[in-house]
Order: sequence, then structure tokens, then C-alpha cells
Amino acid sequence: MPITDQGDKPSAQNPAAGEAARAPCPPARLFGGLSGKLLWLTVFFIMLAEILIFFPSVASMRVRWLQDRLNTAAAAAIVIDGLQPVELPRALQKETLEATGTKAIVLRKDGTSRLLATTDMPASVDEAYDLTDVPPVTAIRDALDTLVFGGSRIIRVYGPVGETNTGVEVVMKDRPLRRAMLVYSRNVLLLSVLISLFTATLIFFAINRILIGPIRRLTGSMQQFSSDPDNPAHIYIGDGGRDELAVAGRNLTSMQMELQKTLKQQKNLAALGLAVSKINHDMRNILASAQLMSDRLVDVDDPMVKSFAPKLLRTIDRAVGYTTEVLSYGKASESAPRRRHIRLLELTQDVKDMLAIDPQSGIEFVEQIGAELEVDADGEQLFRVIHNLCRNALQALTSPGEDGPGSVRRITVSAQRVGSVVSITVDDTGPGMPLKARQNLFAAFRGSARSGGTGLGLTIARELVLAHGGTIALVEKPTVGTQFRIEIPDRPVSLEDYRSRTHIEK
Repeated sequence: MPITDQGDKPSAQNPAAGEAARAPCPPARLFGGLSGKLLWLTVFFIMLAEILIFFPSVASMRVRWLQDRLNTAAAAAIVIDGLQPVELPRALQKETLEATGTKAIVLRKDGTSRLLATTDMPASVDEAYDLTDVPPVTAIRDALDTLVFGGSRIIRVYGPVGETNTGVEVVMKDRPLRRAMLVYSRNVLLLSVLISLFTATLIFFAINRILIGPIRRLTGSMQQFSSDPDNPAHIYIGDGGRDELAVAGRNLTSMQMELQKTLKQQKNLAALGLAVSKINHDMRNILASAQLMSDRLVDVDDPMVKSFAPKLLRTIDRAVGYTTEVLSYGKASESAPRRRHIRLLELTQDVKDMLAIDPQSGIEFVEQIGAELEVDADGEQLFRVIHNLCRNALQALTSPGEDGPGSVRRITVSAQRVGSVVSITVDDTGPGMPLKARQNLFAAFRGSARSGGTGLGLTIARELVLAHGGTIALVEKPTVGTQFRIEIPDRPVSLEDYRSRTHIEK
């Protein structure tokens, strides 16, 4: 059976769904849409990067600060050491310690330590730091410890003086160090905020022009097109670039153009359905009257009438059945096939009679079907399929100017059974199908091989064959003409039916 799309189409019970789908979305605000999110994400990630950089940076700043104090104390210590054996006056020691910001200065030289200056020497030291070789992890840990817990502790710092073996040790409060680290952190924070905002603003305007603007054009075109898909002015017009958005724009343009064509065809189909339904109503009445009159032909004693009356009655019966199902193409599916085993040769002869080929036309109708060959199918639906293919072949053979003098004009219907599948071939010696018809072979309103055709015949034939679980295809052949192959499998037989059938045969 033909597969129908039951997707997100608005139903008659819920028309609001269709209106909601067509309602245009409100335009995104400058900082509330995608560009705004991009701006804030840029600020966030730059700040995150600055935070990751901040820890080693503040650790390095702390080590430099302590190293500067140690260098200053070392310079004073060398001067004081040069005054030996004179002892530095108490007042001068206090001024030296205030200038270096320390409470005590110790000089380590030649394996000995000498206290050069001291005042208000604390009873104990809280932390001791060696600046000889500070690992990065240790520097970061000590910096965080000073920032969080420092400010009221006494620390001892020692390290070498230049490249010599002389070392200097100082005792000091860590409050000035923590204050300098807080000022540095504040400056880094302000600078990071300024850098992130400046960078994010540049990225915002660049991305808004390169990316967000075209995306808004795409979404705006989609909204306008969904509100009025019949308006050609709502088709998106791209800028002809080569990036991904330009490719997406060209694909959107192609899709919108194809959708407009499809919608136009659907409207034509709806109008055609309305017209056919009106014709169908009157045609059924006419055929019913013809059927009543043709029934009386059976009582006529003329042998000629008796031979043609059954065929005429079958033809009118089929016409009545067709008018009953004339709108089936507009429905979700054809009616399910009522399958039974039928003689294919008899059905093909009915097709030949229905075609009524003029003997003077020179067109041959050849049947290469075994008399005992049966097919498991709906007789009326299979008749429609074969009749449609043979009628198309007859129209191709009778087209003016297509055949040269002495050419053979023939329609051949052949069939064979291979296992549980019956293969039926309809072949003709006509001019063949044009390229456009081949490209749109089973597409309604597009696959017609002749001017003025609708292409519905092959579409309906394919639906009927698919309903039988079979296939229909155009076969390439080396000679001129058109050849279709239909393959219809038998219905699977259940084990109970098989046993009952074999029991009856025995």
C-alpha cells in the first residue's frame, strides 16, 4: 500500500495547531538572542581563563615581592658587615629595619650567622620561606595561604645574595605582603574584566555581522514563507558565498521553490478532485442507465449480439466500478486487494478486447502466456495495471510521425512463473520514453510521456502492484521501445491451510 505521511499536519479537530505552526516567532532581542548568549559566554570564558592564569601570576608576584625585600636587606647587610668590628648604633639599626620593612636581619657567611640589626624581636616565627628554589606548586600554595590566612603573622624569609655563597635572612610581618597581594589581585580583576568586555564586544559585532545576521535572515525568510508560502517574494535570496551558511541559504531557496511547486500541484489536484467528483456523480447515473439497457441485450436472439453482450456487460461493470473508486488516488490508500487465483491469459485477452485495436492500424497484440498460468492477485486491480501499460504502449505506437515505413508495431504481453513469483512483461516497439518521463517515472503530474498526460496512470499502477507486495520497474533494453516488468508474489500460506489443502488433494 502507498505510504502516507501522518506527521505534524494540523488536523481538522485541532485547527489551532496549524495556526500556531504558521505564527511567526517574535524577533530576538539584541542581548537576549544568540548574539547575546555569545557575548556573555565570551566574557565568562575569558574570565575563567584569567582565573586560571591568576594563581601562578599572584604566586610569582609574591615571590618577587619577597625577593625585593630580601635584596634590599642584603644590600644593608653588606654595608653593616663592612663596618666590623664597629657595632651599628641602636638608632641606626632601627632606621635600617624600618627602611627594609623588617624586624631583624641576619647575614649567613662562611658557615656562620650574624645578627646585624634587630628591634622588637618576636618570641616565635609563624612561617619560614626559602627563596633559593621555589617550585611552582609550592609558590601557588603559599600565595593562597597568605591571601586567605595572612595579615597577622610573623614570617622568616631567607635566600642567597646574588651568585655568592652568602645568604641573608630577615624576619618580618606578612601584613604589607598581603596588602600588596590584594592590590595586585584587584588590578588583575579590573584588567580582566576590561579585556573580556573589549574582546567580547569585538567578537560580538564580528560574529553578529558574519554569522548572526545571515541566520536571522534565514529564520526570517522561513517565518515569512510559512505565513504565506504561495508568495514568490518570500523565497530566500542568498548572497552567493561559499561558506556553510551560504550553502544552507541556497538549499533553503531550492526547497522553498520545490515546495511552492508542490503546493501548486496539490491545489491543482484538489481542484481536479472537485471537478472529477461532479463528473463522477453524473457519469455513474449514465452508466447505470447503460447497464440496465445492456442487460436486455442478453435476451436478443442474434448470435452476433450474444457474442458481444458479455464483453459489453463486463466493460460497463468495470466502468461502474472505476467511477465508484475514481477518487481513490486522493484517499490515503487504494482498497486492499481481494486476491484469488486467476488465469492470466484470460485477463490479458480482456485487456486486448478493451483496447479495441483497429485491424487497419497494423499494430499487433501478442500474448506469450501459458494457458494454465495463474497469478494470485485481485483481478480488477491487475487488469487496471496491465490495461494502463498496454494503453500507454498503444498511444505511443499510434503517435503521428514516430514510425518509419516498414517498421514493426507490436505490443507483447508475456509472463512466466519462477517459484512463488509471477513475472509479467509488457513490451512495445514504440519510440520509447523521453528522458523527463524516465526521471519522474512514477511521479503524479510529472511522469507523463506525452503532451497533455497527467502521469497518474503509472502512479496508480505502482500503488496497486505495491499493495500486492510486488514490484514494477522500467527495464532497459537494447532495441527501441518501452518495457515494463511486474513481479507479483503469491500470498504466504499458513501451515494449517497447507495441511488442509494437501489433505483434500489426497
